[in-house]
Amino acid sequence: MKKSTVIFALALAAAFLAACSKQALSTTYDKQITNIENFISNQMKADTNATLTKNNGAYRLTLHDTLKLKDSLRRGGKVSLYYACFILTSSSISTSNLVSTNLKLFAQRANWDLTDTTRYKLDTVALDGTLVKGLDLGLEGVQEGDEGYILFTGERGFGNTERGTIPARSALVYAIWIDKIFNE
Repeated sequence: MKKSTVIFALALAAAFLAACSKQALSTTYDKQITNIENFISNQMKADTNATLTKNNGAYRLTLHDTLKLKDSLRRGGKVSLYYACFILTSSSISTSNLVSTNLKLFAQRANWDLTDTTRYKLDTVALDGTLVKGLDLGLEGVQEGDEGYILFTGERGFGNTERGTIPARSALVYAIWIDKIFNE
């Protein structure tokens, strides 16, 4: 067999494997979107006043809507909030899927170590592209007093990178409680 034929065959095999891998990833994200939509549907059935906002692959479900008279968070602004982050493996969340929180009650329910009292306090973060993309997109437009969820697939999360206890390509749900908005 000629060397050029072997190289061509190897290149063809590599392209085939890459296409299969890309299809599997697409299937994973499609399933995550279905789980997100089911989660949202269940929440909206339970709270008929809930509102849904979509922003480039991030979904924000606002449960306790404020009167839309206040300022909304804009790019470059900051927000003070409480949160609980969960991995979404089906269309529901539980403390067994909790991966991060600044609320002591959620940490206690998940049987986490509570000795680090500096960890459980109001956080202030900037909407400047430094947050994980799905959270950054989901927070845009929140108002003081809003409560709800921000959901996104692994594509808007950490992608192919594992982060601490969060496996690569994981869909995430952030339960959020907005305290203050600071636009510049």
